Amino acid sequence: MSLEQHVDRVIGTLQGGAIGDALGVPYEYGSRRLDGEPAMVGGGLGHYAPGQWSDDTEMAAVIARVAATRADLRTEEALDAIADGFVDWYRGGPADVGSQTATVLSAQEPGPGSAARLRAAATAVHRRTGRSGGNGSLMRTGPVALAHLGDRDAITTAARAVSELTHHDPQAGDACVLWCLAIDHAIATGRADARVGLSHLPDDEARRWDALLDAAEASGPGAFAGTNGWVVAALQGAWAAVAGAADAEAGLVAAVRGGGDTDTVAAIAGALLGAASGASAFRAEWRDRVHGWPGLRASDLADLATAATRP
Repeated sequence: MSLEQHVDRVIGTLQGGAIGDALGVPYEYGSRRLDGEPAMVGGGLGHYAPGQWSDDTEMAAVIARVAATRADLRTEEALDAIADGFVDWYRGGPADVGSQTATVLSAQEPGPGSAARLRAAATAVHRRTGRSGGNGSLMRTGPVALAHLGDRDAITTAARAVSELTHHDPQAGDACVLWCLAIDHAIATGRADARVGLSHLPDDEARRWDALLDAAEASGPGAFAGTNGWVVAALQGAWAAVAGAADAEAGLVAAVRGGGDTDTVAAIAGALLGAASGASAFRAEWRDRVHGWPGLRASDLADLATAATRP
């Protein structure tokens, strides 16, 4: 792999997620009928501008900005910085935010110990409801892989730690580990493989996830549309789109056409597709149009991705 290919794949991780997000925004949960190929026409549940990304990429940008300082995302200092970024983002009034994430972030204050406070709030949600396996930590996880590229153990630990800031359910952590390790592998090899991280899960969970990936490959993304707000089904829908696609753009189109939480599933798929194929695999029109909080465009995501990546 040339240096140019490596950089293209690193940038593709963030840009691919953002492009998928913006393509999926107009069609989230049937907010707009999809006839033909999806387009960045805006609207959706957050009334977004054409090409604008949603909370998926907004939260990923928070993580990427901390990673760009070359922080070790396993440390409490870095996790505090991410938690502070999440709280500041939420207090700014995002156009759309998942209910579980909103519950955890509401009434929080930034400052020392913020990561511990978020984890406590996430645990309280789980204990009160018995449910905390939404897709909100998986949708933003791509930058974690960049921060520890090439170090699978560090990626595994960091992916769980960042997930647990808002999502207590271990299934959410498992999904983030699998996707981040798949991104790491894709950047190194140019191949998307969601199974490379199975050895970093407990044996019973690895077998369960292997069967879930089998089910995804035997189906299309639409098979998971009714439940893809759940992290497991979101990963299955994204993997179904990636595994069945002839190329990166086709994978994003399939993810959006699958329905349900279209922006999130396409953002998840887009991060892995971009890591495997590079940012150059997406049409220039999409890269030129995509934008969003905090005042970023595709070129800014490229700068963040390269700054976040270990040399």
